[in-house]
Amino acid sequence: MSAETLLTVLRAEGSTVVEVPGWRTHNRAGHGPWGPVHGIIIHHTATAGTENTVRICWEGTDSLPGPLCHGVVGKDARVHLVGCGRANHAGGGDPDVLRAVIEERRTPPPRRFDADGNTFFYGFECVNLGNGTDPWPEAQLEAVERAAAALCRHHGWTERSVIGHLEWRPGKIDPRGFTMDRLRARVRDRLA
Repeated sequence: MSAETLLTVLRAEGSTVVEVPGWRTHNRAGHGPWGPVHGIIIHHTATAGTENTVRICWEGTDSLPGPLCHGVVGKDARVHLVGCGRANHAGGGDPDVLRAVIEERRTPPPRRFDADGNTFFYGFECVNLGNGTDPWPEAQLEAVERAAAALCRHHGWTERSVIGHLEWRPGKIDPRGFTMDRLRARVRDRLA
């Protein structure tokens, strides 16, 4: 999906989009393949504050260069686009989970991490401390739902193409504070 198409489908689904300058060409090209893309991974950031989080997701860290996702979903429900193309968000995950996403069936518990998720998934980081007590405002959850549904609608995917990072790689806990089954139900209802 081109940057222009990504922007168009998000807006068509009712997302409020903030274009971070340079996002259209900000990616990890040359550091592994991008695509074919088969789904969406939802993360929490373990950070506070949208501005700070967008900066981190754009720049990355000393050990992991940015972009760290395609979009950052703030508590105010705005989706900040920080990258288009390969992004360092998913890392290694279970190839059996990837197969289940491609086949749009329930994913098995992740056991391995030898498939490169940065190749196959869009990533949305959601501003939340991930401690189980930081609230998830309804507007933010709806924004995550809209963003996921927009990409599913464009690609002709069902809600089964939306997974959490914890469903992709052993040892991950994100997103924490809501269930992926509930988010998938919301995406399913929106697609209907």
